[in-house]
Amino acid sequence: MLPLVRSHVLAELTPQQMALVGVIVVGVIFFLVFMAVVLNFGGLWIRAYTSNARVSFFELIGMKLRQVNASMIVDAKVMAMQAGVGTDPETGITTKRLEAHYLAGGDVPRVINAIIAAQRADIDLDFDRAAAIDLAGRDVLDAVRTSVYPKVIDCPDPEKSPKTTLSAVARNGVELKIRARVTVRTNLAQLIGGATEETIIARVGEGIITSIGSAEDHLQVMENPDRISKAVLQRGLDAHTAFEIVSIDIADIDVGENIGARLQADQAEADTRKAQALAEQRRANAIALEQEMRAKVAENRAAVYLAQAEVPKAMADAFRQGNLERSGVNGAGLASSR
Repeated sequence: MLPLVRSHVLAELTPQQMALVGVIVVGVIFFLVFMAVVLNFGGLWIRAYTSNARVSFFELIGMKLRQVNASMIVDAKVMAMQAGVGTDPETGITTKRLEAHYLAGGDVPRVINAIIAAQRADIDLDFDRAAAIDLAGRDVLDAVRTSVYPKVIDCPDPEKSPKTTLSAVARNGVELKIRARVTVRTNLAQLIGGATEETIIARVGEGIITSIGSAEDHLQVMENPDRISKAVLQRGLDAHTAFEIVSIDIADIDVGENIGARLQADQAEADTRKAQALAEQRRANAIALEQEMRAKVAENRAAVYLAQAEVPKAMADAFRQGNLERSGVNGAGLASSR
């Protein structure tokens, strides 16, 4: 019955009344939509408006549709505006750029905090570079803090190496065990693609070992440890790294073994063994030669025996041929004549 009554009532309305009803319905729908938007985004819009962050309702609705955390974006922009960074509407920290960084998987609050910290420390860091550093996987806020408050790195690093000291040998053969501390600060210009702390530790260790190895005497190094630091710093070890070396300090230096003397002793022992081996070889050669000579003597003696065995055979042949008799007569004549 109710639909019939409604249709009957609507049929009795004039066109003007129908238009008025349509306007009222549209107005009610618009009011309901407006109230829904106000209830969902009114607090964020008021916060942005009072902070001069310039975020409209349409931008908030777009964030909701794009599944962007609108509260995070508004808070980040409010922080930036209140800190006075990125205020340029074209090249500064705009809502679209914040949304783009959020959708790319970046940490928006950390980037804004890093930019604010850099601005307070008078460090040149814009939003594009900060966002690129964040998306590259580096902690941009920690990088800014390290630029302001330098970081100290142990060389060698006891957490990553089983050794607690560097071992180097001077030209006189004496070993020195050194532990160094490297003070570095972040180089934001080379943070993207720059080498990490491991490279700094490796280069510093190589420079220290080279400097000690070029010293004539270990006492020179112990008397002037700063010569190592100066020599290492002059090598430009922070090239193509994410850090800038502020200083290299020798924290500890100890005298180790006399490796040169030990190597000489080992060499002397090796030479002795070599000489003994050569002497043993010559002795063995002499014994072998003696045995060869004895074998030749026995061989010659056997040849003599063989020659003596041929004498009776020759005499027998001579008897058969009669040569021995004539020779004997002549011999007897000779003997008698003698």
